[in-house]
This record gives sequence, C-alpha cells and structure tokens, in this order.
Amino acid sequence: MSKNAVIFVCQECGQESSKWIGKCPSCGKWNTFIEETVTPKEIKKDKLITISMMEKPLPIAKVDTEDLPRFMTGSGELDRVLGGGVIPGSVILIAGDPGIGKSSLTLAVCAKIAKDQKKVLYVTGEESARQIRMRADRLNALADELYIYAETNFERIESNIEKLQPDFVVIDSIQTIFKTNMESAPGSVSQIRECAAGLMRIAKRKSIATCIIGHVTKDGNLAGPRVLEHIVDTVLFFEGERTADLRVLRAIKNRFGATSEIGLFEMRDVGLIDVPDASKLFLPEKEDDIGSVIIPTVEGTRPLLVEVQALVAPTPFMPPRRTSDSVDIKRIQLLLAVLEKRVHLSIGACDVYVKTSGGIKIDEPAADLAIIIAMASSFANRKILSKCVIFGEVGLGGEVRAVSKARQRVEEAKRMGFENIILPKKSFLEVNRSSSVNLIPVENVRDAMKFAMPRENNSSVSN
Repeated sequence: MSKNAVIFVCQECGQESSKWIGKCPSCGKWNTFIEETVTPKEIKKDKLITISMMEKPLPIAKVDTEDLPRFMTGSGELDRVLGGGVIPGSVILIAGDPGIGKSSLTLAVCAKIAKDQKKVLYVTGEESARQIRMRADRLNALADELYIYAETNFERIESNIEKLQPDFVVIDSIQTIFKTNMESAPGSVSQIRECAAGLMRIAKRKSIATCIIGHVTKDGNLAGPRVLEHIVDTVLFFEGERTADLRVLRAIKNRFGATSEIGLFEMRDVGLIDVPDASKLFLPEKEDDIGSVIIPTVEGTRPLLVEVQALVAPTPFMPPRRTSDSVDIKRIQLLLAVLEKRVHLSIGACDVYVKTSGGIKIDEPAADLAIIIAMASSFANRKILSKCVIFGEVGLGGEVRAVSKARQRVEEAKRMGFENIILPKKSFLEVNRSSSVNLIPVENVRDAMKFAMPRENNSSVSN
C-alpha cells in the first residue's frame, strides 16, 4: 500500500477518526476535526517513542535513591516551582497567554545558565535571530555560551543539537516546529505530538534539559493534544493579566517536585524579576476598609498575606449576580447560604462581587472565614478590626474548622506587623502564643463576626 491516507484529527485532544465528526466524542468540543494526510508508514508506527532506561528489572529495595543532580536557573522563583532547579534530561513545558512573558523569562534564564559555564541553545521559530538579540540587549541577557538558532525544521534542529551538545535547550515554540516526512501543517496535532516525542527522545538520550514553550487556546487551555502534557516531565503555566505587572507561575505537573508551589514575578522594563517577598505586594494601600479582609493563605510551602474584597449591594434584578475571577463561584454561593441560614443575614437578594489583590486565585478552604467576614462587612457597612488577619474553614453548620499550617500563617502575619489574628479554636492550640500578637480563637461564624466587626469601632458607621 503506497497511497497516502486521509484521517481527521481533533485539534483539542488528538482524537483520530476516519471521517469528519461535528462533535469530538473524547473532549466534547465542536468543529475541531481537521483533515490531515499521512503516509502508511506513519500510521503503522507507534505514537510514542520508548527509551530503554534499564537493562533488566530490579527489586525496588535495590533501586538507587540518590537525588538527581540539579543546576540552578538563576531565578529563585523558577527554581522553587521546579522543585529546586533543573534536572539534566528533563523536559519542561511552559505555557501562557501571548505577551505574558514566556520568552522574556526563558531568554533571561538561558543567559544566567550560560554565565555558569554551561552551553545553552535557544531555538526560535517565531522570531529572527536579530529580534532575539534586540530583546537580549534590553534584558541584559548576553553570554558567550548562549547560542541562537532561528529554525523550524525539526531535522535541522536535531542535527545542530547533536553537533553543539548543549546542556540546556529552549524551543520557542513547539507549534512552529515541523517534521518534513509529515504532510500536516506546523501546529497540527500530528506535528506537535511527533516533534514533542522527538525532543523528549533527544533529551533523555543525551541528558539535555529541554524547555518547550507552548501556546494556549482562546479558552486559556494548553494548545495541542493531551499527549503533549503526558510526554513532558513538568508543565508550568503563567497566570496574570498582560495589563498588570504581577505574573504567577504555577506547576500543573511536576515529576521532580510538588505541584503546589508557585513563583511570583513582576514585569518591568528589564523583563520579569523575582518577587521574593510577595506579602508586601498583596497588602492593601488603605487599611481598615469596609469589606476588606487579609487572608494568610499558603501556596506550597510559602505563606502569603492576600487582601480579599467583597462588595454586596441590593439589586432589583432577579436572580442576583455572584461574580468573582479569583474565588470559585460555588464556594461563594455556599458561604452566602451559611450567612443566610446560620447568621440570619438577608443577603440572598443582593449582588455579590468578590476579588483578591493582584488577581491571585484562592482555592483553599482556609480562606472561607475571611471571605464570609468580608461579605458580612460589606452588607452591614461595618469596618473590620484594625490590623487583623482572619483564616479558617467554614462548615455548613456555621462552625469554624481547623486548617493546616496554622503556625506558618500566624508567623507571616506577625512578620508583617499585624496585631490581631482570628483563627479556629483547634488551630489556636497548635500555634506559638506570643505577647506581640492577639490570638482570637473562634468556634463559629457568629463569634468570628462579633470579634471581627466590634461595635465600639463602628459608632460612626451606619448599620
């Protein structure tokens, strides 16, 4: 059989079909099947390239547990997210919206690694070498061991990697790379899958750390087939608005570290710079505002003080709106039901808007009590206790439950100069009691509201 075959491939998940289908049976997306022409040789070969890593099976007790060697990227925030640095032979995928700083960060990291006497190859398929040099001048990212290669042909890229033998390779981006033995266009599911598998094979065989930059869809999801995420060792995702300075780098998958860590960066004229003390960035400019509460949240091993704001306003339209881009709407609806049923606040007929400073997303239960106090404060038009932070999980019965890492939350609040901390009663037994801070243990939402919004501090505010 020498005739080329035609298949239809879903551009969202990589599902293949012999005929066009309106709705993908795998991912449920509509109108995502694109016609692709492949040779019979391509159809028969395995989709994933296997690599021999052991000569024979070993008992698990005899497997060497020595830590894999890592090298630093020069960015403390990136090293934190990666789990302590880059492991030779690992494949890292970085994704994010256009213009959010992916290329700027990777180019700066390449220069820092090259200055440590490591050979680095930056492959660009979207820009010319001159454009990369202009960016490097602006970022002060020049190094003798940093090589630039503007190419989209995979075979040529592979050949130059074999010749140069770099320690670190960046591919910007995977959607522009193509293999000449495949008739499908660059960026298609087949090309992305095969090129990513080829890069993985080179990285594992030559022990070359490889960083792949990927695009995202209009829905904010990683573009390309799901197999791309399975092939790589680490998936990092940039969050943040292009109009804002703050960038959050979050690990979605990490075979060599935790996925709960985040890296914080600030966009400046010289590119992305680390933000080691993030609590100062998220604290409010105006203290003791109505509907504003400070939450000591924890991301991985890092405690952060984040301001959460709530605006509750009556509305003549039904049903009332619940809006938030940083807190799960279902969580807000649950907390509103607790206020309505357990505290008897007639808040159900009001519009509710909740947001956090810097746009950072909060999804841990420890933020429940602070969110519920912020909404109650806005509804009652009453100020919060001065220099106060609040944390605790709220149950359906209105009880306040203990949360993990209470000691780290309290220590971070003390470090930033807060004097009052409202926390669950059970968590109160775990923290260090200090005369420099007033710990207020509570058992339920009603008690928390009584301490958080004292009437003597609201004599001039209407109830």
